[in-house]
Amino acid sequence: MRSRIEAYGRRVRLFLRAPRQLRPTRAGWMFLLINMGVGFAALNTGNNLLYLVLSLLLAFLTLSGILSEAGLRGLEVRRTLPGELFAGQPNAVRIELRNRQKKVPAFAIVVEDRLAPPPEIEDPIDGEWRLTKERDIPLAGRVFALRISPGEIQSRRYALEPEARGPLRFHSVRVSTRFPFGLFLKSRTIHAPGEALVYPHIEALLAPQPLFGDEGQASAVTSTRAGGDDPSGLREWTPGDALRHVHWKSSLRRDRLTVRTFDEDRHAEIEVRLRTAGVRPGEVFEQQVSWAASEVVAHLDAGMRVGLLTDDDRLEPGEGRKQRARLLSHLARVQPRDAGAEATDEPEPLREARQT
Repeated sequence: MRSRIEAYGRRVRLFLRAPRQLRPTRAGWMFLLINMGVGFAALNTGNNLLYLVLSLLLAFLTLSGILSEAGLRGLEVRRTLPGELFAGQPNAVRIELRNRQKKVPAFAIVVEDRLAPPPEIEDPIDGEWRLTKERDIPLAGRVFALRISPGEIQSRRYALEPEARGPLRFHSVRVSTRFPFGLFLKSRTIHAPGEALVYPHIEALLAPQPLFGDEGQASAVTSTRAGGDDPSGLREWTPGDALRHVHWKSSLRRDRLTVRTFDEDRHAEIEVRLRTAGVRPGEVFEQQVSWAASEVVAHLDAGMRVGLLTDDDRLEPGEGRKQRARLLSHLARVQPRDAGAEATDEPEPLREARQT
C-alpha cells in the first residue's frame, strides 16, 4: 500500500513539475517593479496614456518569454568524457550542442554540467534532487555558446578537475539563457547520467634506473631483466639473475652457476609495490597511491613491462594501453585493508629494484 502511495505521489510531482525554471535577474526585478508602479498609477488615474505604456511593458515581457523559449526548445546536449581522467589536474570534457530547429537560432546559451548530488540531499523516491539550494548541487563545469544556427552542431570544452580518485557520477545538464533582454534566466534540465573512473594523481616522472631499496617500505619497485628469445652466450651467475635463465648442464660441468646471456634487445619487467595492510585511509595513503600510479605511467611510457603488487592482489606484468588502463583502474579503486591501524609518519617514497 505504501509503495502505491509513493508511486502515485511521484507521478503527481512529475506532472506538476514545471518544464522550465524561470528566475528574474536584478534588471528583471526592477522591470517588474516598474510594471507594478505603472499599473497602479493607471488604475488610480484612469489615464489612457498610462494604460498604453502598461500594455507595451506587458508585451515586452511576453516577447521575452516567447524568444527565450524558442531558443531552448530544440537544443540537444551530449557529453563526451576523455579516455582517462586524473585527480588533481584539468581534464578536457567535451560538450556537444545541437539545434534541431529548422528556422529558429539559439542565442546566449549556457550549459552547466552537473554531478550526482550528495546522498543527504537526494530524493530517494524519484532519484532527483531538491532544487531549493543552488549551492548544494555539484557543478562539474560550464560552457557558453553565443549563437547556434538552425541545424548546427557546436562543440565546447571545459576543464574538469576531480578532487579525488575513484568513481565519478554525472547526473544532468542544465541549459539556460538570458536572451533576449536579460530580464529573466530561463533554464531547462536534461537528464544525462554518466559515470567515469578517476585515476590517481600523476606526478611527472622519468622512468628511473632500477635501484636497491628496503622492501619494507610502503611502496617500492622491483625490476627483473629479461633478454630476447635467442641466447648469445653464457656467463657466471650474479645475484639478481632469474633462475629460469640458469644453464644447468654448464653449471654442473663447471661446478658453479652459469646463466644464458641474450641479445642486447632487452626489456625490463617492473613490479610496482603498494602497501595496503595496516594503513589508515587518509592523505598519506593517497600520496602512496599517487606515487605508485606515477611509477606505473613512467615505466610504461619507457616501454617496460609493468605489474602491480599489493598486500591483497597481484597483477601480472604487461605492456601497452590495456595494461595501463588495467593498473590505473585498480589503483583508482584500491583501499587500505586495516582502517583501524595507527597512523604512521609519512614515509619518503622509495623504489626498490631486486634483480632475480
